[in-house]
Amino acid sequence: MTLDRSWLLGVARAEREAMGRTIQYTPNETWDGPSTLPGWRNSDILAHLAASDVAAAAAMEGEVSPELQEFVGSRREASFDVDEFNAESVRRRSEVPLRNIVREWGQAADLFLVRAAKVPPEEWGTRKALWTVGEIGVSYLVQSRVMEWWLHGEDILVGAELPPRLEHPPIFCVNDLAIRTIPYALSLAGLSFPGRSVRVDLEAVGGGSWHWGLAPRETPPKGKSPDAVITGRAHAFALVAGRRVPPEHYLADGVLQTGGDDALAETVLQHLRAFA
Repeated sequence: MTLDRSWLLGVARAEREAMGRTIQYTPNETWDGPSTLPGWRNSDILAHLAASDVAAAAAMEGEVSPELQEFVGSRREASFDVDEFNAESVRRRSEVPLRNIVREWGQAADLFLVRAAKVPPEEWGTRKALWTVGEIGVSYLVQSRVMEWWLHGEDILVGAELPPRLEHPPIFCVNDLAIRTIPYALSLAGLSFPGRSVRVDLEAVGGGSWHWGLAPRETPPKGKSPDAVITGRAHAFALVAGRRVPPEHYLADGVLQTGGDDALAETVLQHLRAFA
């Protein structure tokens, strides 16, 4: 089941505005400094978001952005690589004034949200968009943009030595998306656990409870006990899902805890990812 349409669209709009405030209050001198992402400046994070949201706005309309189309065409028979596209989109904007990049991102994010809001309620759970990993539901595309805005907003805040922004809706979206895609994340490492499941109980800001299957398209039957359990602080879980902090860091000090089949729970945490 997808997240409620009205709720998610409201969260997305609020997160876009929050990202705008983060940009506004980030000291000018920090933009050219190194970010938390290896090899990127803080301004490069915005360049990445600008390219991604231009592509997302096009995808919501059933189109492909010119930049993405050119990148795919230049590779001929080679498979699409998201990391290579991200690196190329950042390189293209490396000499562009920051103000122009901010404008490009803001206009693309606004267009994306306008187009997302036009998806009728009766199509919210069924309509697909062609994204970098293939076809995905439009609701998941919206949720993934919330995830990107929050995570990269946190990256910018860290780079500017500003405090984290602890708000429930975006952190919940990050955690929910990461849990929904656990089977996909495991598959990238050649792993699958048919018939097995994990329960995730997270507390505080961004918290919630989930019981999820560990193989593609499997839903735990009603009454099934989870094989593995993960509990702890929702903000920490989100940072693990965003690959900002390794799970061992939080497991060592008890911020995150495992139960049931501990090895299985730790395997889930090791491969957890909120992005494709």
